[in-house]
Amino acid sequence: MCVAVPGKILEIDGHFALVDFNGAKRKVIISLVKNPEIGQYVIVHAGYAIEVMDEEQAREALNIFEEIIEKDMLD
Repeated sequence: MCVAVPGKILEIDGHFALVDFNGAKRKVIISLVKNPEIGQYVIVHAGYAIEVMDEEQAREALNIFEEIIEKDMLD
């Protein structure tokens, strides 16, 4: 199973960006995304930003991940 996670671009340096995943910050390759900008949300798989998404979509996805984690912790 493959999982892609949304995160917010904090900084851009060439083909790399510092992306915030709900407090966890990671360096991500952004060369696959057209015109990425600071403040945008991107969906990241295996260290690569693969798509820009709007903030509402990102928050929905993050809420779903949170629900899954909470449910898993209760089981």
